[in-house]
Amino acid sequence: MSGPIIQVEGLGKRYTLKHQKRESYTALRDVITDRARSLFKPTVQQASTSEFWALKDLSFQIGQGDRVGIIGRNGAGKSTLLKILSRIVDPTTGRVTIDGRLASLLEVGTGFHPELSGRENIYLNGAILGMSRSEISSKFDEIVDFAGVDRFLDTPVKRYSSGMYVRLAFAVAAHLEPEILVVDEVLAVGDAEFQRKCLGKMKEVSMGGRTVLFVSHNMAAIQNLCNTAIYLKHGQLVTQGPTAEVINTYLKDAGSASEMDLASRVDRQGNGAIRYTRFHLTDGAGGAIAAAQSGSKVVFNFDFTSNATQLRDLEISMGIDDQYGQRITHLSNTVSGQSFANAEGKRCVRIEVPKCPLRNGNYTFTIFARVAGDTADYLLNAGSFQVESGDFFGTGRAPDEDQGTFFVDHSFALY
Repeated sequence: MSGPIIQVEGLGKRYTLKHQKRESYTALRDVITDRARSLFKPTVQQASTSEFWALKDLSFQIGQGDRVGIIGRNGAGKSTLLKILSRIVDPTTGRVTIDGRLASLLEVGTGFHPELSGRENIYLNGAILGMSRSEISSKFDEIVDFAGVDRFLDTPVKRYSSGMYVRLAFAVAAHLEPEILVVDEVLAVGDAEFQRKCLGKMKEVSMGGRTVLFVSHNMAAIQNLCNTAIYLKHGQLVTQGPTAEVINTYLKDAGSASEMDLASRVDRQGNGAIRYTRFHLTDGAGGAIAAAQSGSKVVFNFDFTSNATQLRDLEISMGIDDQYGQRITHLSNTVSGQSFANAEGKRCVRIEVPKCPLRNGNYTFTIFARVAGDTADYLLNAGSFQVESGDFFGTGRAPDEDQGTFFVDHSFALY
């Protein structure tokens, strides 16, 4: 195909939200004085409405064979976009041009008839895609083998677990050879091994010249699979381009940069030789970022003031805790062998981690400082920061989510 396989022009989706005011009931004393009113009949007040634009003025093009990651925070409009592309909902404004057959896997329950068996749904979906029965039959064994549901093929899918449902739905969507495959975060329902199989299959599909659109909050999966990406924010396009550049923009988004005021904290200890005033995250180049990323450089920055005439023998440490309050690592200039015998004129602490080893999630931190042997400032649970998933090992693979809380660079050898 010479032109784009998907073309979106001025796309918008508006929803009307109704705000029903609470119904009021007539008091007993009013009933006695006004028998025209019923004791239990409500007086209904008119509902008010407001508009919400899930997508607004969205335009972009996608070429044949592109593997496109669609990223953005919750409420950015990612799922709405895929539903419009899949013709599940209609746009309010703009238009979408699609040149080819499209198969989508958006949420558990979409695309299958619950009363039909797995076998019947495979043939039904193939027919919807315009395939003949013989074409579907030629792919049937591959689909069943990939999904691993051969024992339940003749069972109505309404009796399937969510994991079985997703495995079969993905196998059907990926194997029946649509020109465009659209997959939402629904793959998170499956186990880690199945997710890896899905990513491998999507890459295989795109290598055959077909186009893949993939929505995920897992930046490692996006990096591993996609050669381009689209970043949405508040229903609008922020940027489109090479995956690494788009993810970098997403992490640097100043509108949601990780920054905290520490100056107003009163629950602190120390003699005040220094006082931490602000915390923020930056990348290796010094740009503000909203979150750290596994495998990438991150810098923890702490601004401070000082009432000391001299800042000698400064010791700094930072303790990082997981979501359960468990201390998982401790960063200290004394442990790293860096001595700050004289810190006159300094007003910011930079703690650099060349390759963030933490998994995706939210972490809290405690910060401590000592000057000339005395505690200067101590803030327990001073703040928190977010870590987004990334390709730590550069292999596109990571241990299962339940296998530890951080990554360790390592290698194997046989002798």
